[in-house]
Amino acid sequence: AQRQGVAMARGQSSWANGSTRARWFAGVASLMLVVLLAAPTAWAALPQGNAVKDPEAILRNALPIDAPQLQDLQHRLESTSDDLRAKRWKPLAGSVTRSQALLTTQRDAILKRFDSGDQATAAELLDQLEQQLREVATAADAQDRDAFLATRRAALATIGSAEARLVGPFPFQIPAEFDDLPRLLGRATVAIRTSKGDLTAVIDGYNAPLTGGAFVDLVQRKFYDGLPFSRAEDFYVLQSGNPKGEAMGYVDPKSGVERQVPLEIRITDDAEPIYNQTFEDVGRYKAEPVLPFATYGTLGWAHSDENLDDGSSQFFFFLYEPELTPAGLNLVDGRNAVFGYVVEGMDVLEELGVDDRIVSARVIEGADNLQPHA
Repeated sequence: AQRQGVAMARGQSSWANGSTRARWFAGVASLMLVVLLAAPTAWAALPQGNAVKDPEAILRNALPIDAPQLQDLQHRLESTSDDLRAKRWKPLAGSVTRSQALLTTQRDAILKRFDSGDQATAAELLDQLEQQLREVATAADAQDRDAFLATRRAALATIGSAEARLVGPFPFQIPAEFDDLPRLLGRATVAIRTSKGDLTAVIDGYNAPLTGGAFVDLVQRKFYDGLPFSRAEDFYVLQSGNPKGEAMGYVDPKSGVERQVPLEIRITDDAEPIYNQTFEDVGRYKAEPVLPFATYGTLGWAHSDENLDDGSSQFFFFLYEPELTPAGLNLVDGRNAVFGYVVEGMDVLEELGVDDRIVSARVIEGADNLQPHA
């Protein structure tokens, strides 16, 4: 049964509590207005901000790799967005030319980063990238915005494919206290069919293995099939995952006990996530998460107001609104876990509300990265 307007503790997200949520969102809006109108020092309690708002760029940046030349090329291409928005075609074309030169001069250094068994494939990807950069340059010279966006996206996808091949062993040890929980040791792609259309989301287990693992495990169990969107807040969140019946989360059929997932957030440059602690708890008020609430369709894991470790099955789509919740300057980063991003179907997400439901959710790639437990 859907839980609304009732104070919940174990396993029930505060997002499903109507009166609590209304007060929370009103508080967020009020606080953001205060911050925006206050002196510059008022920003000190919030992170500095993450300018990257493209989900695919965030996912590329979140890969646990050390590939400075390839990543420099990626960032140079991504940074052309500013010139494109301002229609500064001459400096934009110059940036593309420098990217082409970088690929030529750094090709050998890039290839050396790959294992010997991957170098032939990497060389093919770089050949493909070289051709794609020529197409990007042609679009820039012609001042064709649509062609530029399409060819740049293809080039960045090729860079992302190359970067994904550089990921080595899983980058950290998950604490033994969570050995009984499923974990996603890599990434998975999930197709979510809704009553308004289809979404595609990439789930990032490199940075949120327990949260991503819980979600993908439930997708594999078809737990979300048929569930409604239980709460919708314009410009903020759209939530689902509240199960049918009396349970407030996923109940393990063997134990009869609700499975609970700890709050899990990885801070940029940290070797591993922090668990069951907010940024305030650890005194890192200006920290930036590797997976930020910085784009429309960010997937967040819900937990109650009372506990950080009682999230079970409920999740929400963050409906990014830059004026209310600017990237890196919102009140969700550091308080809730991000575990993935919608990469296709933004137009569908914009149409969904409480009268809609999840028809089905299926893993279409990366299912083998899911482990039921340690």
